[in-house]
Amino acid sequence: MRKEAAKREIKQERAARTRVEIMEAAITLFARRGILATTMAELAKAIRMTPGALYWHFPTKEDLLLSAIEELHGRFLNEFKELIEEQRKLTARQQLEALLGRTQQFLRAHREYGIFFGMVAAESADMNDRVAASIREKLGLYVEMAANIIRYGQRKSKEFREDLDPGTAAHAIIGGFLGSLMHQNLFRDSLAYDPAYTTLTGLMVDGIVKR
Repeated sequence: MRKEAAKREIKQERAARTRVEIMEAAITLFARRGILATTMAELAKAIRMTPGALYWHFPTKEDLLLSAIEELHGRFLNEFKELIEEQRKLTARQQLEALLGRTQQFLRAHREYGIFFGMVAAESADMNDRVAASIREKLGLYVEMAANIIRYGQRKSKEFREDLDPGTAAHAIIGGFLGSLMHQNLFRDSLAYDPAYTTLTGLMVDGIVKR
């Protein structure tokens, strides 16, 4: 019994690793080619796996996309655990700058993650309701994170302009980051990543600071 249980556990661990490897490859391929242009057969070929084996792990492209979104969301949130715990010690401006700075660092190290989110957000809006709802939910959490900082800066610390709607401003900030990543990727031969994002962060923060 113990040997059988151990074998099952090994198989489950191996299957879990394989799923992560598939999602990693899919994220990179979807980021480069988009959702519509990438087929499951092409993905199977790219990761040297038979289509049958791929479909065993992910029966449909939709299943793969939803799993990849959840996986990246977990990785992104993990980057902010420490920051969330330290926020109470910071001013509203410092909190917002820290949020944007950490996002800049994360996307610099994992450009394909941000591009993947941008591509899926753009293509799923009119293509797949389930995928669109999932990515809308995840991006909505980041928006709410930024909106809460803006509300704090308006109501508590009095650092931010009160004529701005926190939710709308937060959407503009998150959307601006995703859009700028796609734009910088297009102009990557002539537009460096860090200067572009540092400039964007400065404009965003200075734009809501009370004069």
